[in-house]
Amino acid sequence: MVGQSPLDPSESRTAVLLEPFVHQVGGHMSMMKYDEHTVCKPLVSQELSFYESLPLAMRQFTPQYKGIVSVHLKKDSLGNLTLIASPSLQTESCGRLDNAIGDSSVTIWHKCKWAASTGTGSEHALVKWSHTQLTKTFKDSCPGKVLLRTDLQYHTDSLLEDANRNQPERNSYNPWGLHCHRQHLNRMSSKHNENKLHQFLLLENVVSKYSYPCILDLKMGTRQHGDDASEEKKARHIKKCEQSTSASLGVRICGMQVYQADTGHFLCKDKYYGRKLSPEGFRQTLRQFLCNGNHLRTDLLEPIILRLKALLSVIRKQSSYRFYSSSLLIIYDGQEHKENTAPLENHLRFQKTNCTASHGTNHSRVDVRMIDFAHTTFKGSKCNHTTYDGPDHGYIFGLENLIKILQNISEGK
Repeated sequence: MVGQSPLDPSESRTAVLLEPFVHQVGGHMSMMKYDEHTVCKPLVSQELSFYESLPLAMRQFTPQYKGIVSVHLKKDSLGNLTLIASPSLQTESCGRLDNAIGDSSVTIWHKCKWAASTGTGSEHALVKWSHTQLTKTFKDSCPGKVLLRTDLQYHTDSLLEDANRNQPERNSYNPWGLHCHRQHLNRMSSKHNENKLHQFLLLENVVSKYSYPCILDLKMGTRQHGDDASEEKKARHIKKCEQSTSASLGVRICGMQVYQADTGHFLCKDKYYGRKLSPEGFRQTLRQFLCNGNHLRTDLLEPIILRLKALLSVIRKQSSYRFYSSSLLIIYDGQEHKENTAPLENHLRFQKTNCTASHGTNHSRVDVRMIDFAHTTFKGSKCNHTTYDGPDHGYIFGLENLIKILQNISEGK
């Protein structure tokens, strides 16, 4: 069933076949890979307004904004959906691409088998893809990865849970990006025809420089609903905050992936896991994020804390800004410098989070980035919203608690 490329020679120079971003660990909006150093996501005017007027002091803590691109749906002869980015197209017209499907080397993620779940009354869609497709995609993104499972599948709202609603300790990849991608394609195809052009933001791929990107996605602040939220949505978000560490700590885990050096797998957790954590559970999971299967990466603590303190200093000076529903990414490379490696005496299970400590002499490369500004408000924004005075105290509360917890881990508490 391999056909011709969906992009003919004249179009292939400008049109880009988008792939799901395999390192998306949280959020509900699908993040797409545009090229090795660039990702894209559906444009929201409020987020665009934020990037266009970004304060200079915040630029080191946000992805670089690279512009806007036009994107449209494409369906092949088998009914598989793809997303095509057309940088040269204007919103008034949409180029017509060939109807043929691309070969397997191009359409790795897009030749998934979409089938209805056999469960009675279930609206879940079952997704399956082959070992070779997944292996190629992941090897392209993370050279040297070893995948041990040969057939992978998931349901919509139980990505990382077993029959008892417990999430397994290990996964060889993070399925969240494909989950978001499938939902996004379904939404787009149900609302729009193929010729409809959609605007996407082009942003820096902040993990492109990492061989084994370990990512913690934290939902920051004590409030998550935007000023434009309906009463129903407002009540729903308030309840989520009250029932999670958002209320008690000003921060909750929205997703994570941690490379396990002892197995060659990523350990993955999603937002449903994060919502159920107590403050102590949050602390244990934060420690777990720094465990690589062999030892606790103590070499990461000081540089992460320093970056968070620098961000805290910047946020305190941003009067009128409210970063509702935004996330904070903490990123480091799972590939260690040799001086930081140490063997694990016994194979330890992660729920105990008692990895032995490794003390490296050099600071490991880490990064801290704010993302997702669709509900961010500030004085002078083009969008209608309430104007606030002073800095975002809910966000500051979360940052202060995050720093305090990491300092306690650093001190062995």
